[in-house]
Amino acid sequence: MYQRKPEWLKIKTIGGKNRTQVEKLLENLSLNTVCKEAACPNIMECFSRKTATFMILGNHCTRNCTFCNVEKGTAMEIDRKEPEKIAEAAGTLGLKHVVITSVTRDDLPDGGAGHFASVIEKVRSSCKGITIEVLIPDFKGDEAALDKVVSAAPDIINHNIETVHRLYPEVRPQADYSRSLRLLRNVKERDSRIYTKSGIMVGLGEKPEEVTGVFRDLREYGCDILTIGQYIAPSLKHHPVVEFVTPEMFEKYKASAYRLGFSHVTSGPLVRSSYHADNALDSLIER
Repeated sequence: MYQRKPEWLKIKTIGGKNRTQVEKLLENLSLNTVCKEAACPNIMECFSRKTATFMILGNHCTRNCTFCNVEKGTAMEIDRKEPEKIAEAAGTLGLKHVVITSVTRDDLPDGGAGHFASVIEKVRSSCKGITIEVLIPDFKGDEAALDKVVSAAPDIINHNIETVHRLYPEVRPQADYSRSLRLLRNVKERDSRIYTKSGIMVGLGEKPEEVTGVFRDLREYGCDILTIGQYIAPSLKHHPVVEFVTPEMFEKYKASAYRLGFSHVTSGPLVRSSYHADNALDSLIER
């Protein structure tokens, strides 16, 4: 059943030359962003700040998560010039912190991990002083694939847990809750200098105690940074919104997460995993 969005989820239209510059740059370089492909509610704000979350390995996903707006179907040919293109875009925009994600590519032997590493290495060599965050798939639990990303030494490796354990069969049918937790632990075991990060959506039908249970699990597996945001259904064909969580509840979740020991928590109705991602790293570096 369709639910009318509450006032706190209404988004103001933001234009301006910065937004236009970002859109033209992405078009000219033929780059994908999760901002556009996942119908992120913050796209206007982020583009107006001259930031974007780059999405590599095409724009067709090999999985069928019921919450996601990214196209499903036959995977696309990898653009081997993507590392150079993203480095050029990051440099043109003057990014101090870049976030790179991808579709899930279960069709590739390493899940696209080697391509992730190539992008990280090219951005770092081309954009001096930049910090790099990657939001990666689970690579089907392939630790050798994960090693490729870890060896490229991004500053943050993010892998979103997305929802509570009970809802995985209907929300993330091809994913595995325990496998996602192990990925975060494996990053820390391989290089403790890399910050680990994860995110959860609420409003899918979970209970508050299940959400805080996810927080505990993430901390047990060494996760440093957490994002908590409201699920918004991209269309009537996607998983329905069961509840619009109040801003007050987001503050309670944030306080609970900090009590459990997360180093940085961003929590709010419009929060997404890469929303103001630079702020999280800045706060950790300043400590």
